[in-house]
Amino acid sequence: MDTFKNRRARLLARMGTGVAVIPTAPERLRNRDSHYPYRADSYFHYLCAFPEPEAVLVLIAGDTPRSLLFCRDKDADKETWTGHRFGPEAACEHFGFDAAHAIDSLDQMLPELLANQPSLWFSLGHEQAWDERITRALNAVREQSRSGSHAPTAIHDVRLTVDAMRLIKDEQEIAVMRRAASISAAAHSRAMRATAPGKFEYQIEAELLHEFRASGSQAPAYTSIVAGGANACILHYVDNNRALKDGEMLLIDAGCELDGYASDITRSFPVNGRFSGPQADVYGLVLDVQTAAIAAVRAGARFNDPHEAALKILVRGMLDLKLLHGTVDGNIESEAYKRFYMHRTSHWLGLDVHDTGEYKQGEQWQSLQPGMMLTIEPGCYIRAADDIPAAFHDIGVRIEDDALVTASGCEIISHEAPKTIAAIEAVMRDGR
Repeated sequence: MDTFKNRRARLLARMGTGVAVIPTAPERLRNRDSHYPYRADSYFHYLCAFPEPEAVLVLIAGDTPRSLLFCRDKDADKETWTGHRFGPEAACEHFGFDAAHAIDSLDQMLPELLANQPSLWFSLGHEQAWDERITRALNAVREQSRSGSHAPTAIHDVRLTVDAMRLIKDEQEIAVMRRAASISAAAHSRAMRATAPGKFEYQIEAELLHEFRASGSQAPAYTSIVAGGANACILHYVDNNRALKDGEMLLIDAGCELDGYASDITRSFPVNGRFSGPQADVYGLVLDVQTAAIAAVRAGARFNDPHEAALKILVRGMLDLKLLHGTVDGNIESEAYKRFYMHRTSHWLGLDVHDTGEYKQGEQWQSLQPGMMLTIEPGCYIRAADDIPAAFHDIGVRIEDDALVTASGCEIISHEAPKTIAAIEAVMRDGR
């Protein structure tokens, strides 16, 4: 509870004066009267961790800062059907708010809370229903202008302010993310042991999901990619319905979510458990590229440094494999390499798998600081084509790990997932 109270206090201090309105995510229907599993809005979760839908956090900054929660009332009949509700009184005590109220009272109280405040902090444009709700509250305040009330004259995007906070992980967040990465690494090892020619991609996905849930994770952080053969050259392939064939590579991009925090790991390996010469050549290149990119991660470096380090080695390797022709600098300048490597090397990681936070400050790439978490995920995707050596057709390789920036370099928190050729072949051999 203290962690979330401290975060709210930090946000209130950054606001100075004004009111912030931060709703959680609504429940979403999957079909008819069946809902998707509920997940709170990441910003809302970051600031209070209240787990129920139909909840709103209101922060009032000024000389006497306050944090208020609006949530569902206790209802014994509904709790029989859908489970426990805290209710305002218990929520206030359990989550450390200054006050809590029934969600049904929000529309009535919101104009009072906004009246005579200089600024409103809200994610305008994120959800139309909430834009309309806030507009009604502001108009209600304006209607009282003759009695001396005035509405906020400035509206700030509260998410941008919270983004800067979320970019640097605290010790509690880091501990959860280490555990999430460990669970996901075990799931990748399990998937390697289960893989064999003739199995279907979805059967390997089931192994991942089993390990996630059995180890305490609440859900996958994103839809797992289990891509055999040519499917590995489709960056966001999620059908996972094809039979695996002897002689192919399998690319798995999968990570669990634990207590709201994502992990994100990719491993690529041969379906039959043994790298062929061409497979080893491509895999070895990508592994060398990732090693160089990881070495570029340290406090004071720029966010783009790992990508630039990756490109130089990757393009040099593509030339050696006869996938490209010419010079390293020429292929980077012309972006010819994007035929085989079309994404960037990193993204932020946290409550969202593609987490919040600016990548540039003005024209400069963001400077890395201790506590930042990012992925390192170079790849090489070689679709079959007449001008490509047949031995490399449909080999898709990506190697992705989760890196915590430290003062002296970085900590790879996903290191338990087998990564070298020898380690992968040994794990798969043990699973036979």
